Amino acid sequence: MGEIFIDAQFLKCPMPVLRAARALRGMAAGEKLRVLATDPAAVLDFREFCKETGHALVAASEMRGVFSFTIRRRVEEVA
Repeated sequence: MGEIFIDAQFLKCPMPVLRAARALRGMAAGEKLRVLATDPAAVLDFREFCKETGHALVAASEMRGVFSFTIRRRVEEVA
């Protein structure tokens, strides 16, 4: 199980989150997605996105104005 990577640097929010949402839809449960973004609003956007969708924000960091987010896709519940 690898990690999918999205470079969303220099895109204004909500574009980084929208790109992440699209990628997560095509991923298997438990797979990880790493997103790079430069818009400071992405910090709150990714936190809220994960809380609302059930995906896990497993890591978030910032280095020299570049924010890195690692998200683990949620496990689908069986009805």
